[in-house]
Amino acid sequence: MLKKRRNYMFISIILMLSLSLAACGNGNTNSKRDSEGQSSSGNAKETAAPAPAETAKAEDKGNKTAGKKEGGSVVVAIPQDLDFLDPHLAVAAGTQEVLFNIFEGLLKPNEKGELYPAIAESYEVSPDGLTYTFKLRSGVKFHNGNPVTSEDVKYSYDRLAAPTESGKPLSPAFGSVQSIEAPDASTIIIKLKENNTSFLTSLTAAVIPSGYEDSNKNPIGTGPFKFKEYLPGQRISVEKFADYYVAGIPSLDQVEFRIITDPEASLLALKSGEVDIYPRIGTERLEELADQFNSVSAPQNLVQLMTFNIDKKQYSDVRVRQAINYAVNVDEIIEGVALGKGTKLGSNLSPVLAKYFQEGLENTYATDIEKAKSLLAEAGYKDGFETTLSVPSNYQFHVDTAQVIAQQLAKIGIKVKIEPVEWAVWLERIYKGRDYELTIIGLDGKLDPYQILNKYLSDSPNNFFNYKSGDFDSALKAAVLEIDDAKRVELYKKAQTILTQDAAAVYIMDPNLNVALNKKLAGYKQYPLYVQDLSTVYFTE
Repeated sequence: MLKKRRNYMFISIILMLSLSLAACGNGNTNSKRDSEGQSSSGNAKETAAPAPAETAKAEDKGNKTAGKKEGGSVVVAIPQDLDFLDPHLAVAAGTQEVLFNIFEGLLKPNEKGELYPAIAESYEVSPDGLTYTFKLRSGVKFHNGNPVTSEDVKYSYDRLAAPTESGKPLSPAFGSVQSIEAPDASTIIIKLKENNTSFLTSLTAAVIPSGYEDSNKNPIGTGPFKFKEYLPGQRISVEKFADYYVAGIPSLDQVEFRIITDPEASLLALKSGEVDIYPRIGTERLEELADQFNSVSAPQNLVQLMTFNIDKKQYSDVRVRQAINYAVNVDEIIEGVALGKGTKLGSNLSPVLAKYFQEGLENTYATDIEKAKSLLAEAGYKDGFETTLSVPSNYQFHVDTAQVIAQQLAKIGIKVKIEPVEWAVWLERIYKGRDYELTIIGLDGKLDPYQILNKYLSDSPNNFFNYKSGDFDSALKAAVLEIDDAKRVELYKKAQTILTQDAAAVYIMDPNLNVALNKKLAGYKQYPLYVQDLSTVYFTE
């Protein structure tokens, strides 16, 4: 097969996120949008290309005449503490959204979901899809001033591919890696055991200095901002990296991510001017502030769902899970909790990934109370049962959703006790310990469907649902190996359908990401990923 030379601008992993449509405020986010898919063959030879920030800089030409000011400090409200400063250990999406500003990989996503060379300048994939050769960009430095070499990349990705106590690699995305070589200071060669069509997205993983073991105390990356200070439970501060390889990026001198777990406290801080950016603000609050602040609202490639612990007796029965799905009125939740600004889902994939999204699944469990009661009776729960719904207390959106669901399930005899859980406890007890009955959470989107769906694999270490399906495992594992684009798409759609038929969870919505911003700020970009990119934000006065 001949290698196919492509300009990086056409390597689109997912569709362009349409901000203008969603920002109309009518809550209709179900419009179909065009997308370009990742090349299935992987036989790509990338030419030297600018990093995302350089493209952003080009787009912002002329801002100086519009009053763009260099420098300044910004405070961003975040609702949870970080689980790790070490990017290779962090599992919480709320942590990744902060660390995005500090770390970069060989590749980096932009706000359209496209992959761009970052630390890498170009790459080439062998015809059989098993060998990836990267040339590093010259002039890239770590925050400690040292130049980035291939040894740093090798160290970082060897670390992610190394098996843990469970025998699994530190990052499941690196499970297909056979070897990583650094033949010279600017070349990295990664060889895979088998074809992996989602592997390129794995190479957004952070590169850290070779041999560096203090990432969890003093993280060092290559991003536009460098770590300054972390006070657990209070804030993490970053400052401009003057030697960032993209000239003029970032504009801001300093960013403080302030941890405020109470949404009302975040609102007051925004109104008082203590906070400049409030991401994930409630829709009703955003509308209240319309005249005082700039705002953005758009789908975010996130799946809000209520998960079952399938190891628990009642939830091991698919009829019980289906009954609950029939009893939960998702439309009511979207209108009541999200005020219409959410996209209804039927499986664990958002239509933001339009190419792979299986339409129609959202109508599988149209609300039917009698059907739900009948299924419960068949499963031996004619009079219902009592259960506990554990919800991370720092996410008011999930707490509000839990209250609506509790009322809905009462109609079929299921008495729900809502248990607010602190975020650190949720991560430790529920996500890691799998000690729960029901929980509501938002699972962040990725650039590739495999990276989203692989948590449902029977042997996945982050399968906190305890879901097991041989049919699902076969479909998903075949998808990631399949080179034919059309066949791969169908396999991903089949995997989604299996999850829905098995009622693996109650899939609710992709809630719009609402952001309120100080009116003096501009340049904020919204991603189809759970990130806060402050590199392009600037003051206008």
